[in-house]
Amino acid sequence: MKTIDLRSDTVTLPTAEMREAMAAAEVGDDVYGDDPTVNRLEELAARILGKEAALFVPSGTMGNQLCIMTHTRPGNEIIAGAASHIVSHEAGAAARLSGVAYALADNPDQVIRAADVRRLVRPGGNVHYPRTALLCLENALGSGDVVPPAELRAAFETARELGLKVHLDGARIFNAALALGVSAADIAACADSVMFCVSKGLCAPVGSLVCGQAEFVERARYNRKILGGGMRQAGVLAACGIIALEKMTRRLGTDHENARLLGEALAAIPGVQVDREKIRINMVFWKTAIPGFDDGAFTAFMRERHIKIGGASAGEYRFVTHNGVSREDIGTVAAALRDYTGGLAG
Repeated sequence: MKTIDLRSDTVTLPTAEMREAMAAAEVGDDVYGDDPTVNRLEELAARILGKEAALFVPSGTMGNQLCIMTHTRPGNEIIAGAASHIVSHEAGAAARLSGVAYALADNPDQVIRAADVRRLVRPGGNVHYPRTALLCLENALGSGDVVPPAELRAAFETARELGLKVHLDGARIFNAALALGVSAADIAACADSVMFCVSKGLCAPVGSLVCGQAEFVERARYNRKILGGGMRQAGVLAACGIIALEKMTRRLGTDHENARLLGEALAAIPGVQVDREKIRINMVFWKTAIPGFDDGAFTAFMRERHIKIGGASAGEYRFVTHNGVSREDIGTVAAALRDYTGGLAG
């Protein structure tokens, strides 16, 4: 029986075409720079995002941390969102690996605006303060929302005016671009460096790309070596990344549509609250105040139905659609939730 996994789009499996490409990939030693398939992937990624160069890395977290390490010096401070992935889901890596402090923008909608940058940047000339060196933006946001290009551009231009570099965590940049009706390059133009994943909704089994100016990417390559990210014959993985960019970016609209359908199906269940206007990409957030609804019992109930979900965070659940979730699966998930809540009413 099929298992439906709604925990994240990180659970996507490589397609049959990707598996064939892995077997046939021409490889070399990427640390020496002579893996032709990795080189092709990096050139493709840079071209799509409108940057000079790109670097293949094992994970999005490593990509973000490489960029922070390359843009800053120990003792600097970075401006980032309090709920951003860099701050809340990367194990404090920026402090440990780069020796930087955080200045946090904590807006309810998670968007960092130009006014936040002006407010949080440290004034120069005071020996008591760390030097603000970097602004870290995010699009799409972890909340499933997207940042309008005008807001992103205003924050970027303000940061540049204040002498800061700008990094964009674009793990789901292609989802954001689709939701906003712009190109990924339009979003990437609002940052000096960008990280995006090919291992989430794009179905590659491993990997992310760091994109930026050629000189920056070369320094990031050095830092990748320091962090142990040189992967040698990585062409077997890069082959999947090429297919992810050339083909899988085109099907993200299906995931977005399925998320909207899932949101509608869940909202139709008495006692379940879904803000359908906030379903911008492939994430559905919902909550319930039904008496007797227990997170642990519900998660176990769904697993018995062969549906994997993450537990509630602050009383709210997140379901993520992806290539492994079909329209038929949406009906199955909604029926399971209805059965659980119906049992409580009985």
